[in-house]
Amino acid sequence: MNSQVVIVDYGMGNLHSIIRKIHLLGHTWQISNQPEVISKAEKLILPGVGHFGKAMEKLQQMHLTEALHEAVIKRGMPVLGICLGMQLMATFSEEGNTEGLGWFDARVVKFQITDTTQFKIPHIGWNQVFNRKTCPIMQGIEDGTEFYFVHSYHWKTEQKEQEVHETIYEYPFTSAISKDNIFGVQYHPEKSHDSGLILLDNFLKLK
Repeated sequence: MNSQVVIVDYGMGNLHSIIRKIHLLGHTWQISNQPEVISKAEKLILPGVGHFGKAMEKLQQMHLTEALHEAVIKRGMPVLGICLGMQLMATFSEEGNTEGLGWFDARVVKFQITDTTQFKIPHIGWNQVFNRKTCPIMQGIEDGTEFYFVHSYHWKTEQKEQEVHETIYEYPFTSAISKDNIFGVQYHPEKSHDSGLILLDNFLKLK
């Protein structure tokens, strides 16, 4: 029997696309912004689209940072951060000069593009991901698979053991991360067709 996943609703996520994919895969879900529901979840998806600083402000106003910490750090529940949801797991972001959840020793920085004719910001569209380590939610996803991206800021860390995928957009950047029960992807699996479905299904089947 598949466990239910709680999708964290803090007002800055593309929830409907995620729900459609979870429904297609035959899993159950619950959308919640209630700390007591989130802190006791079996699995969590932390989506996000928009500004890092505003997202952290909303999480704090809704008392969700404490609930997320309880579920993820204290109880060890699997969590998948998508796009901004992954970025929020970092220590700090240049977008808003704001501290994040601090689950990883990493910063979120703005793209520093020199060839602005070829490489536009935001980075929008399909791009390849290259495997940097094995990860349970990436089973069946081949090296060089394409996923769909929409972002102006990216992950930066010296802790390369965290890096699951790397992507090149003028220069290499980290596009997926993992540590213990915590997973994050800069791209949008819910918009990435079959490969995105494989990733989501792998996460939802984690024990």
